Amino acid sequence: MHDLILTGPALPSAVAALHAEFNVHPFWQADDKAKFLKAHAKTRFVAASGHAKLGAALMDQLPGLEIISNFGVGVDNIDLAAAKARNIRVTNTPDVLSDAVAELTMGLMLASCRQMVRADAFARQGAWTEGPFPLTSELTGATVGILGLGRIGKEIARRCQAFKMQVVYHGRRAQPFEPYRFYASLVEMAADCDWLVAVVPGDTGTEGLVSKEVMSALGPQGTFVNLGRGSLVDEPAMIALLQSGELGGAALDVFSGEPHVAPALCALDNVILSPHNGSATTKTRWAMGDLFVRNLVAHRDGMPLISPVI
Repeated sequence: MHDLILTGPALPSAVAALHAEFNVHPFWQADDKAKFLKAHAKTRFVAASGHAKLGAALMDQLPGLEIISNFGVGVDNIDLAAAKARNIRVTNTPDVLSDAVAELTMGLMLASCRQMVRADAFARQGAWTEGPFPLTSELTGATVGILGLGRIGKEIARRCQAFKMQVVYHGRRAQPFEPYRFYASLVEMAADCDWLVAVVPGDTGTEGLVSKEVMSALGPQGTFVNLGRGSLVDEPAMIALLQSGELGGAALDVFSGEPHVAPALCALDNVILSPHNGSATTKTRWAMGDLFVRNLVAHRDGMPLISPVI
């Protein structure tokens, strides 16, 4: 069997599949990382699970490396330019998680506009006996702007249409065969929307993309929903706008310092929080693990990669 480096803990089904195909060496369990890398310098396969950074320096310590298979769609933990320069292939796990992330997006939007967390507490605490719960907003008839109309963005758009919402989008380029209005300016789109949903990946091109200006344009009646990365948003500015009421609300699955969540966000009742749970269903994580392993096996067997990034 070929040797493989596993960078962090992984789904049990994926780990079992890796052990069936490779000699697996757990990098995160090594006390002496430099000694570990020296001992496995000729390793051709890396399975990237967890939050280990795979940069140029680490790649140079693995001169035999041919492929990095990433568990997840986002590859911001991998230096793609460095990998490309060293002729290292990189794969991820797209498509199989689109439905799960889109479902959670709608759940966060519904929880936010119908104030489900507050309503649950209202009923549990017996406040209902003293009078009805305050009226809320709803999704029907509202305009949602999607930042990043990729695989996941398109699934969110379809679900929003089912809720009778108007869908518009912003991205790097217009997609002329999609039935939604394209905005070249994110600020202009935010100003025209009730909801701004971010599903773009975290990289150097998207860091801080959801700026104070964007969120101010979304305004006191608008809600920001983030299923992408915490790095997309100016988090201090978002907190300040939420506290002042200049931004109506937020529904967040990702954070700048996760797993730590800013205490100021936890204190706000116009915010819904989720612990980076977009793809966290049994079905979806199994499918991600399966694709994660199959990309490595395909490369080992000289077959085309199933979901290449580079």
